[in-house]
Amino acid sequence: MAVADLPDIIDDLDRTLTSIEAVVDPAAKKVEIAKLEEEAAAPDLWSDQANAQRVTSRLSRLQAEVERVAELRQRLDDIQVLLELALEEHDSDSQAEAQRDLASLKSEIEALEVRTLLSGEYDDRDALITIRSEAGGVDAADFAAMLLRMYERWAERHGYSFEVYDISYAEEAGIKSATMAIRSPYAYGTLSVEQGTHRLVRISPFDNQGRRQTSFAGVEVLPAVEETDHIDIPEADIRVDVFRSSGPGGQSVNTTDSAVRITHLPTGLVVSCQNEKSQIQNKAAALRVLQARLLEKARQDREAEMNALKSDGNSWGSQMRSYVLHPYQMVKDLRTNYETGNTDAVFDGDIDPFIDAGIRWRRREEAAAS
Repeated sequence: MAVADLPDIIDDLDRTLTSIEAVVDPAAKKVEIAKLEEEAAAPDLWSDQANAQRVTSRLSRLQAEVERVAELRQRLDDIQVLLELALEEHDSDSQAEAQRDLASLKSEIEALEVRTLLSGEYDDRDALITIRSEAGGVDAADFAAMLLRMYERWAERHGYSFEVYDISYAEEAGIKSATMAIRSPYAYGTLSVEQGTHRLVRISPFDNQGRRQTSFAGVEVLPAVEETDHIDIPEADIRVDVFRSSGPGGQSVNTTDSAVRITHLPTGLVVSCQNEKSQIQNKAAALRVLQARLLEKARQDREAEMNALKSDGNSWGSQMRSYVLHPYQMVKDLRTNYETGNTDAVFDGDIDPFIDAGIRWRRREEAAAS
């Protein structure tokens, strides 16, 4: 951006931030924060664990939202003052500093603008991501492993904590499936647009004739369950199997039968967890994943009742993104048409432009359907 364009850019960002402030409504949130702080200070708060979690979680998220908007407003005001002084005094160093600061601020305001589009029932929750290899044999298993690393790197880029609950390794390379949790406010709403079938086209490293191979992997994104959800799972409705955790090639990584597989008999849903050494911890983690899937099923059932002949918004077509590594390099979202030629960066977790475009696309689709 040229220095002469900076005042106009500041004006545009001011308008964008003003619209964000109208949606976030810091004044109303401060009133709610004050009420929650009173509840959090009550000496008997933790006598009701579910309510205590609701209060503290809501308070933390509201405080973060209000502080974030206030910080961006202050930074925008400071840059405006810095630029005005720099232009008056013809201070090229200060002009360059304002230019750098504004570029960074522009990116952050645009990201927050996308966040304001997340208004779904569970959008503010942590995310559970399950990746499964589909058609394409060993290449599909390898592709699934590449996607798992992509989401891990995305979380690392943002400083979000994540945990892989379960991995089922393929025999030759890659993985059959994996389930991971990403913990951050709005992780589910942000990553929900990643759900669907991903397609990879490349020269197969597993084909000794060097032929081009097309393979597929499916991504499922669910909201994490909270204590207040009350998803009751009677013991009679589940079958719990224990087995020995194993790593690639079948090599044992645990000398006890600590891995847990839970089958929900009424629905046939199956989940497993083997990342902990304790069978009790693995069972608890597997139950959390099962609860999340039952919660999502309940949500879909409610939507199906209201829209019997209308898709639920998650079935966006069998293929949602294509990763081409040969004969050219390009990653393209088939819903938004956003694309990039930097495939290495994408597989290294640089997927925010795809996510932002997906969220904006979804909002347009919802508005058109309403």
